[in-house]
Amino acid sequence: MKKTKYIFVTGGVTSSLGKGIISSSLAKLLQGRGFSVTIQKLDPYINIDPGTLNPYEHGECFVTEDGAETDLDLGHYERFSNTPTSQANNVTTGRIYQSVINKERKGEYLGSTVQVVPHITDEIKRCVQLLGHTGKYDFVITEIGGTVGDIESLPFVEAIRQMRWEMGQDSVVIHLTLVPYLSAAQELKTKPTQHSVKMLQEQGVQPDIIVCRCEKHLSQSIKSKIALFCNVEKTSVIECIDADSIYDVPILMMDEGLDKEVLRKTNTPISEKVDIENWKNFLHHLHNPKHDITVGLVGKYVELKDAYKSIREALIHGGVANETKVHIKSIHSEEITRENAKDKLAGLDGILVAPGFGNRGVEGKINAVEYARVNKIPFMGICLGMQCAVVEFARNVLGYADAHSREMNSDTKHPVIDIMAEQKNIVNMGGTMRLGAYPCRVSEDSNLYKAYGETMISERHRHRYEFNNEYLEEFKKHGMKVTGINPDTNLVEVVEVEDHPWYVASQYHPEYKSTVAKPHPMFVGFVKAMLEYHDKNTK
Repeated sequence: MKKTKYIFVTGGVTSSLGKGIISSSLAKLLQGRGFSVTIQKLDPYINIDPGTLNPYEHGECFVTEDGAETDLDLGHYERFSNTPTSQANNVTTGRIYQSVINKERKGEYLGSTVQVVPHITDEIKRCVQLLGHTGKYDFVITEIGGTVGDIESLPFVEAIRQMRWEMGQDSVVIHLTLVPYLSAAQELKTKPTQHSVKMLQEQGVQPDIIVCRCEKHLSQSIKSKIALFCNVEKTSVIECIDADSIYDVPILMMDEGLDKEVLRKTNTPISEKVDIENWKNFLHHLHNPKHDITVGLVGKYVELKDAYKSIREALIHGGVANETKVHIKSIHSEEITRENAKDKLAGLDGILVAPGFGNRGVEGKINAVEYARVNKIPFMGICLGMQCAVVEFARNVLGYADAHSREMNSDTKHPVIDIMAEQKNIVNMGGTMRLGAYPCRVSEDSNLYKAYGETMISERHRHRYEFNNEYLEEFKKHGMKVTGINPDTNLVEVVEVEDHPWYVASQYHPEYKSTVAKPHPMFVGFVKAMLEYHDKNTK
């Protein structure tokens, strides 16, 4: 069994510095040196998982193969490392306390007074080491969410302190901090970093490596100053300057020697070569596209980029596979009517209707689908986007004017989208949907098959409502094809429309499985269709 080493990533000064991107970049570099790596996220909030959180609060909810609703950073982990994550890769304060309380109720603590130390910290340590104990990984990178000094993150930092004491050189702490540039003084300021490290030291943790987010290059004198005041070696002060793309960060970190520094600090042999040629090829195509297209992303959270993070990244991956720059035009679904759809959606090479829950903005999504179908503009619908496509077709082709989903209208006479039978008596919201990977059989006479080249696939889900099979034959008779179906339950997974260049709508979420190494075939096919549409219109 491999002896796993642990890398802890903390953040200071402010949130949203990019701990997830740094963790993912480091994982990519360590993989390039031949090591097996996984990444996990410790989130200080008391929710059990982000499944019930509003996207305005926390961005998108990422779903793993095993059906865990997790933090969006796990999407970055998978996109960079091309390694699937699981329930064990995302741990929240809520899950920690729930586990400890359940053990206390069962009498597992033998009457002891249950306290933060040692019971909560022991549970955190157990969760951190679950992945390491599988024997699969040389390194487990653990990102601690939030900012050092937050009240809710104190137990996590204490657990790190204990693990550092127990593991010695088998662990390392990377602290990500901010070195702001004050334009009035025309200087980079190190004081926020000094205070951030001091706060971490007050909690008993000395960082081994400091990664400095900055918008201007750090001089050697600034690096020396940070090293001196923060008790680290000069080589352990790593510059992380703002980049054009998150995919540039692994190369920047390699140039700064982050991976070498981690290997040196953990007393691990450093190989001569880093195999990341495929990553460099991806970057070359990303920064040197041969074509340009524009897709309209229709949703109700479009003003918040993190709400559709995986979709945006999957469009980038699909674009690179086609040597194409995909410009994303965000269009708020609440603003689209049948009357203004032509103006709102003008000049687009494709329309993607995003997933979501609730009634707000649904009619606008339906109007966008109609515009794409009637005008034969490449269209892709995901989850609720697929359901809107079904509702639109029922209203405007089958002639059922009041057709809808029971989620939006429980009294509709034509519930073409209905709740799953096993969901009807469920009261709790968290973790109770159809979640995770399910199989799908693909029809060979379809755009879906042209994209995948396979008749059996597996994709991830996150929803409660389904296509109502009572209407199936009627849809088929009028030109909507079912090209993907669950072989075990006969639930409809994908629909297409005849005589349309690309109209593919899936109940599942293809964006969750798109990575740099393996762009998702549906997004590759969608971008290709948009490119053909663009070229045809241009000529």
